[in-house]
Amino acid sequence: MFGIYLKRELGRRKKAALVIALGLALGIALVITVNSVSAGMTQAQDKVLKSLYGLGTDMTVTKARSAPTGNSSGRPNFEFDAKSNDSDEEQSSDRVMTQGGQALKAALVAKVAGQDGVANAVGALTLNVTKVNGSFTQGKAQSTTGNSQSQGQGGPGGGGNSTAAPQVQGGGASFDVNSYSVAGVDVTDQTLGPLAGMEITSGKTFTAAQTNAKVAVLSKSYAKENKYKVGKTLKISGTKYTVIGIATASSSESTADVYLPLKQAQTLADAKNQVTTIYVKATDSKQIDAVKAAIQKNISGTTVTTSADLADTVSGSLSTASDLATSVGKWLSIAVLAAAFLVAALLTSSAVSRRVREFGTLKALGWPSRRVTRQVVGESMVNGLLGGALGIGLGLAAAYTVTAISPKLTAQLGNTGGGGGMGGGPGGGGPGQQSAQNTMEIALSAPVSPTTIALAVGLAVTGGLIAGAMGGWRASRMRPADALRSVS
Repeated sequence: MFGIYLKRELGRRKKAALVIALGLALGIALVITVNSVSAGMTQAQDKVLKSLYGLGTDMTVTKARSAPTGNSSGRPNFEFDAKSNDSDEEQSSDRVMTQGGQALKAALVAKVAGQDGVANAVGALTLNVTKVNGSFTQGKAQSTTGNSQSQGQGGPGGGGNSTAAPQVQGGGASFDVNSYSVAGVDVTDQTLGPLAGMEITSGKTFTAAQTNAKVAVLSKSYAKENKYKVGKTLKISGTKYTVIGIATASSSESTADVYLPLKQAQTLADAKNQVTTIYVKATDSKQIDAVKAAIQKNISGTTVTTSADLADTVSGSLSTASDLATSVGKWLSIAVLAAAFLVAALLTSSAVSRRVREFGTLKALGWPSRRVTRQVVGESMVNGLLGGALGIGLGLAAAYTVTAISPKLTAQLGNTGGGGGMGGGPGGGGPGQQSAQNTMEIALSAPVSPTTIALAVGLAVTGGLIAGAMGGWRASRMRPADALRSVS
């Protein structure tokens, strides 16, 4: 009886049911769209943070670089020999400097790994290599000789030679300066660190046995720019390295040009048993703040940078859009949903008012108030579910449109004061300096998760219940006498 009556009444009031359903659908569609775009923003930020961190890293441990002491300026210097011969001879000089924060003792990696809540920790050494290559051309001294006549000396026709001071002509210097970044990788554990976010597209990666091998993996962009291929030789500060692999960043641009085994990088920089960054993986993502506090307490003088800290350094249109999606979008969704629920409730109540004769007659026939209320709530629930279905369809269409268009957002990657991350640039991390910003373009998507769909269904049911509750309360207060008055 309930189902038959429900079907008949909804069929008679198709227009009113459709209006209520559409109102709920618009609110639910907006919620789905905002949630999916926010999820896309989160994914985009994760890509940015992975480019700074490395895949799977929850935090990094670094140490702020101290000011140079003595006569040291903290800047690279170059010395070239003066050549005594006349031929031009090419000269080359490499300067290898640690980049980022101040070097840490490698023993701290094990100490960090032993802290409560730490699942794994690996060390890495970030270097900057500045190569100056060119030659001097020696100038030549030339004297100008001419004739001059002396009057009163040597009689008529007498003359003499005079020689001017010699002048240096020609000469100069032509040098090319090339700067690139090098990352020393713990080859025994590549699940964390700068190479973790890279995908080998040519050749192979390091093996655990190559802890001190003279081999290198190059980023695709650096290899293409300098015409390196697998099997070629790369020379750094007089040491030759065989290129065994070419890697492409899986999430964004590479944060290093050259990857070497950690021991080889330490040898190049004369930084034996030292690292510049410790990459940390926590056992539980919910305990990251507690792990950070424990490391800072037990290992003094270090700076612990989490993904939340790095997220604050991301600026550009990605940051602006994310703020809008999480703040304006959230409150806009709440306002539209509240309005949709209110409109649905008012329309349902108004429809009940127009059915005075019907409900009064049903009560006169013996229907109790709870049965009348159940009938109205049942109709509202169907309207709510219909609105939910329409809202899910509209929301999926909007999310698909955003993904298909894939608007480009820019993200400018800054650096934290402690020198964390893998910021590039010559001389990065020097005293009072900040690494150069890296600008990335991220394509925005709008993924719709099952949780979002479940939220939409819940909102549809909630909207139906609210509208049904108000309409049912109105219907329950009607009396059979109201039906008679409406007839008369």
